[in-house]
Amino acid sequence: MTDLSFSSSAATGVPTELDELVAVMARLRAPGGCPWDADQTHESLVQYLIEETYELVEAIETGNRDDMLEELGDVLYQVLFHADIAAHTPGEDFDIQDVAAQMTAKMVGRHPHVFGDRVAKTPDDVMEFWDDLKRREKPGRTSVLDGIPQAMPSLALADKLLGRAEKVGLIELEGAGGVQVASEDELGALLLAIVASAKSNGLDAERALRTTLRGLQEEIREQEAGAADAGIIGLAVPEA
Repeated sequence: MTDLSFSSSAATGVPTELDELVAVMARLRAPGGCPWDADQTHESLVQYLIEETYELVEAIETGNRDDMLEELGDVLYQVLFHADIAAHTPGEDFDIQDVAAQMTAKMVGRHPHVFGDRVAKTPDDVMEFWDDLKRREKPGRTSVLDGIPQAMPSLALADKLLGRAEKVGLIELEGAGGVQVASEDELGALLLAIVASAKSNGLDAERALRTTLRGLQEEIREQEAGAADAGIIGLAVPEA
């Protein structure tokens, strides 16, 4: 049995700050609390979850300690909000403790090199463990594309899909593409120039990339079935 040693409010009898935040959420959504909070659903909160997540990303990239502290709290609050809604929704019936318990079991199970007897000497070893364990956990997934959220921002989705394309042998990312950049500053300027060119020609850069990514996903599935030709990937490489 895995030994997880930690201090807790149960051991000390003193509520933690997290316990108090959970209690605040429960009070706000209870009868006599806040009508707006009580009226929310999982669906109505999606916009706020997305907004708070982007604000956290901005704080990580450009902010300071206080900014990160605030934005992490906002994201945490969204998690507590959804858990409290689930606790009072028939058919869902789970709370934040259930969320935490499931995540603890998941993380312990996916780190056999820490909590078990497997050995991982490099980050690549760890990723192999994760891939193997995820296959066992979700046997219904038959493609490397299964589980990728299509609503991701297009650039993030492109990055994810290129990784999957490399995994199935459709492409080799090292040295791929006809444009080489040496820094994120240079890359950012190049991406902005591409969007500016698209805008000046009346083109929708977001739609164009998403359309291409749908084609890439078709090629990945064809590669998995043994019948791909890397047509879309090939378009990105100019002729010599």
